[in-house]
Formats: sequence, structure tokens, C-alpha cells
Amino acid sequence: MNIFTPDHVAESQRLSRRQLLCQAAGGLGGIALASMLAADGALAADPSTTGAEPTHGGLHHAPKAKRVVQLFMSGAASHLDTFDYKPLLIRENGKPWDPGEKVELFQSGLGKTMASPWKWKQYGQCGKHLSEIVAPFGECIDEMAFIHNMVGKAGVHSTATLLQGTGFQTPGFPAMGSWISYGLGSMNENLPTFVVMPDRRGFASNGTKNWSSAFLPAQHQGTMFRPGTETPIADLQPVGAKYITPQSDAAALELLKRLNRKHEKARAGDSRLNARIRSYELAAKMQLSAPEALDLSKEPKSILKMYGLDHGKSMWPKQINPLEETDYFGRKCLVARRLLERGVRFVQIWSGNDNGFPRRNWDSHENIKRDHGPLAIGMAHGAAALVKDLKRLGMLDDTIILWTTEFGRMPCAQGSTGRDHNPFSFTNWLAGGGVKGGVTHGPSDEWGYKPQDRNRPTQVYDVHATILHLLGIDHTRLTFRNNGIDRRLTNVFGHVIEEILG
Repeated sequence: MNIFTPDHVAESQRLSRRQLLCQAAGGLGGIALASMLAADGALAADPSTTGAEPTHGGLHHAPKAKRVVQLFMSGAASHLDTFDYKPLLIRENGKPWDPGEKVELFQSGLGKTMASPWKWKQYGQCGKHLSEIVAPFGECIDEMAFIHNMVGKAGVHSTATLLQGTGFQTPGFPAMGSWISYGLGSMNENLPTFVVMPDRRGFASNGTKNWSSAFLPAQHQGTMFRPGTETPIADLQPVGAKYITPQSDAAALELLKRLNRKHEKARAGDSRLNARIRSYELAAKMQLSAPEALDLSKEPKSILKMYGLDHGKSMWPKQINPLEETDYFGRKCLVARRLLERGVRFVQIWSGNDNGFPRRNWDSHENIKRDHGPLAIGMAHGAAALVKDLKRLGMLDDTIILWTTEFGRMPCAQGSTGRDHNPFSFTNWLAGGGVKGGVTHGPSDEWGYKPQDRNRPTQVYDVHATILHLLGIDHTRLTFRNNGIDRRLTNVFGHVIEEILG
């Protein structure tokens, strides 16, 4: 894309100096990162003629990965009922729980020690224990790296969700997907760089703020896809308007583009209109490419079965149930694989919506077995299929999968069958894209209450720094100046978790 225009080009097509700087700084995909490296003096000449070290295409170092899938369990999934095996809870089940210190709870009084209602079993060469509700991961457990000493800063869903997704507890900061879109740019011309698939029942806490581009150029915000619904992408196609033809649609788009550009000239420095123009242009291309990416009918029966989509049902009972959850989550995971194949850089998949009754998220205050069971079985079926499918296609080597939630849940009971919030220790896992499989980093204590080594917990900044590192980015150098501050995804914290790198 040429930024400069020759003298004979019409005045309306030229860029002023302010517009040039705005567009150059406002994201031309990978050029954004390359320009920062050039400013730092990190871009060398052609190594074949100078003997200098390779520049890795403008990245800070050679990348192991080029795309990311983030699986977010909204409502706070219990590590103690899924991935973090605690024999002490089984031995002390039903007895008074006393960790030997004051316990801070979110809602109710201190309950008795509560073992998981599900059985545990070891899997893979690594011998990792898994609860029976996440047993599908047993087939790919040696590809996964677990972090059990994750800590948060608050036991409130909204702030904790923002922290895990954006690196900050308050609104107004870009999502990880937006930072990666800004830093690395697009790998395709016909689909968004950053795609979000929310839970079909509604948004998680904070709604669309979870995938906002905030102060980054607006084109880097997440685009919502809703697989399996009547309208998977809102407003992509005209509905019930027979007078709209492909020719009239193209003509309207061209007219709108001219009017918007005229409007933009008087408002240099505002990225929102340029992003809107780009979204219209992208939408025109998506009218052809997106339906094909979302069409699962041509997938082999074996693949549909692997994702749990071979049941043939279209009607579901009112009660939350494993098969329905498997269908919804597995469908999003399969669509994610198809999007990644077609050059989407970052895909975010949500499980669970904001609070409601009966629970349709992971916030199991009342009944952990009723709520976590179906959600976990559905999630594990779909996510394990995604890991295996990417490996089958040779894509796992350069695709990072991150599983996270806003915080964990307590070792003691809330009431008799639920668990309260626990921001003091919870679990993340990663797979693919340079991650060492079959390892566990940072154990929690014997209760699963806090990190075993309280002086060395893992924070979200460390996970974000590690993902950027695997993408070839130094997390301290991917910055954007906003209100006089050089902001970054990892705030002023973060270190790469070397122990889980392959």
C-alpha cells in the first residue's frame, strides 16, 4: 500500500502530513511494529550483504507462533474440580477447613472442606491427574502446560475478567487480541484479524469491553461471530430486501466511501472513521469468505464426531446438559480451526455469560456439580478436539492455545454443594506454538488455596509476556502512547515463563 501520492493525483486523494503520521502510527498491521523497531534502531540492513543478524521480518526475535486461540471460562472455573488434583481435600472432606490464617471470602461464612464430587485419573506419559469431567483432555495431555499458581487482584468478576483479558482492572485498555492485531497485523484480506465468539446466552461481565481496542486504532477491536445461530455475523447480509443487488450494494459502498473520506479530511487524527471505512470494505469481502468459513457441512464425518457434532439434534431441554454444551462449544472450536486456517490471527472463545439463574456460567456458588458438570464436559470435548485437530493439520506447532478464567474457587464449601470465589490461586493452561507439553509449572498449596511458593506466584502479565514472546515480540517494547504514557499489554510488570517453553 503506497502512502505517498504523486503530484498528478487529485487533491482529495493526497494525504496531509498529519494524516500520513496518523495512518502510519495508527496501525498498517505489521508496519506498526516495524516502525517501533526502526525507532529503536533494531532493524538492520540486509544480512546477506552486511553480515548482520537477521531481523526476523521486523519482529524482535524469531517467533515460534503466529496465531492465538484464547478460551475464556466466564464466571470463574474451579481448578479444584478440573485440573488441580488435591488428595488432601479428599482425605479431609466434610471436616472443618482451617488453612492456618485468616480467610477472605467473597460471599458467605467459612464452610467445611469440600472434595470434588468427581473422580480423578492420571493420563499420558506425564501422568497428569484430570477430573472425569475434563477427561477428553487425556488424549492430548502431553501437549499441554499447566500453571496452577495463578493469582489475581480482586474477587469481583468484572475487574478480574478485565485483568485477565486486557492486563488492567479498569475499562479503557485494549484486549490482548487487539494488541496482537496492532503489533502483527493481518494474515488475510477477507476476514478480520481478531474474531470473538461469545457465549450464545449473552456476554460475560463487561460485555464488549472485553474485546475493545480502547485507545489503539479502532480497526483492531474484535469482530463477533456467533456460529450456529440464524445470523452468525450481524448485518453482514441484507435481510428481506429484494431490491438490493450486488451491483447496487457495490455502488452504495463506493458512494459511502467517498462521503466518509470527505468527512475524514476535516477530522485528521481520529482513527474511528478510518476504521469504519475499513470495516465496510472488509464486510464486502466477508460476504463471500465468511459464510464459507462458517459452513461445517463439508467437514468429514470423522471431524464432526471428534468435535461432538454428530448427534443430529436441533432441539434441547431447558435444563443445562452435557450434549448441548458439547455442541455449542465444539462448534465454536471447529469454526476457530477453520478461521485459523484462513489467516485469522487471534480467536477468542467464551464459555458462560454474565450472572443469571439458573446458572449458565462457571460461577457455581450454589451447586458445583449441577453447573460445572455440563459446562466442563462440553468445553473439554471441544477444546481437546481443537488441540488434536490442529496437531493433525500441522498447525499446532505455530498456534498458541490459552485456557483461562478470571479466578478460581475455594477449597471449602459454600452452603453444602457450592464454592465461593478464590482469586488467590487458580489455573491456566497453554498448548502449541512453542509451549513445552506435559509439564506443570507453579503448584498451588496442598489445599489449592494459594500458591505453594507465595513469593513467586504467576500473574496474568507473565502469561501475556510469554505469549507475546512466542509470537516474536518483546512485551516491554510493544507500546502505544496514550495520554502521555507509553502503554503496553503487560503494564509495568511481567516476565516470560521460561519453564514452559519448548
